Amino acid sequence: MDLFEYQGKELFARFGIPVSAGEAVETPEDARAAAERIGGQVVVKAQVQIGGRGKAGGIKLAGTPEEAEQHARNILGMDIRGHVVRRLWIESASDIAREYYASVTFDRGEKKPLFMLSAMGGMDIEAVAVDNPEALARLHVDPLTGFQAHHARWLAYHAGIDTPAIKGVVDVLQKLYEAFIATDAMLMEINPLIWTTDERVIALDSKVTIDNNALYRHPEIAAMREATTEDPQERMAQERGVTYVKLDGDVGIMGNGAGLVMSTLDVVALAGGRPANFLDAGGGSKADEVVTGLEVLLSDPKVKVLLINIFGGITRCDEVARGLLTALDKLNVTIPIVVRLDGTNEEEGRRIIAEEAPSNVVVEATMLSAAERAVLLAKEA
Repeated sequence: MDLFEYQGKELFARFGIPVSAGEAVETPEDARAAAERIGGQVVVKAQVQIGGRGKAGGIKLAGTPEEAEQHARNILGMDIRGHVVRRLWIESASDIAREYYASVTFDRGEKKPLFMLSAMGGMDIEAVAVDNPEALARLHVDPLTGFQAHHARWLAYHAGIDTPAIKGVVDVLQKLYEAFIATDAMLMEINPLIWTTDERVIALDSKVTIDNNALYRHPEIAAMREATTEDPQERMAQERGVTYVKLDGDVGIMGNGAGLVMSTLDVVALAGGRPANFLDAGGGSKADEVVTGLEVLLSDPKVKVLLINIFGGITRCDEVARGLLTALDKLNVTIPIVVRLDGTNEEEGRRIIAEEAPSNVVVEATMLSAAERAVLLAKEA
């Protein structure tokens, strides 16, 4: 779950990370009122979960409340790389002396949190890593010992942080790790982390990603979820309790069991196709679960063909076949469907489909032949 900038800053503030005073607003009039309350120069910032806001005109400096209102009027409704601006963050302007970059993320390869710190903030960190790798200090954190003050000082020294700012940066890094662990985050990034002319270290931006699997432990963070920013198919799947991940292909895939579905994705790719999704209907798929899974798959307009791969262990293939017929009757599916049934009651399941399913449904005996058939049908479509 990705947070908006203002939500990330609210989270930072809870853990004592310094942030600029600000307010989230949704109308130009509210932007003006917020600027009046904050006082002085303010920055009007589009709230979208994508980079490049400044270059797109989504961040503007305002010297008066009237100017803030006008900027808000121009920015609201703006399309920034496919993301429509529906909310703004109005914050007090900062006098910036230096810009740094700080982040902590989870390195799956090392199975440890990874800190990164650079004195070259405000830039694309990937470009810094390629063009000036020595400017990016990295440190893996042992989860048993945690992140200590000497780790933060090591990072600050190797990143080339200005000496007067080191104490403030060390303090922010320690609190950032505390927040990262306490909220089950996958990423916490501050770019830029600024050193101001009045000698303060402030998180001027925030990028926060929370592990979806841990949201049940953080209802206050789960409540921040913005339905309008989520993919509609993934939102539908979540509401219906289906394990689903959207991909960019055109072969819709459903199976029973995560391992089987992942194998199916690989076989479709091997056959020259492009999977449209990962969808696990569950190890004990019943008729209702099959209906729900197909509803999610068919809601994606990019899907040209469906591939249903079922291994009957706990699941009975005849039960899946009945569920498929129920779904087809309910949903009026017209695109081709390739079904592979193997395991418990497979012969009965195949017989049910052969005798009762419409002509757009075909059965294949193996996973490879089913994948090849599905890819062929997708290309023909």
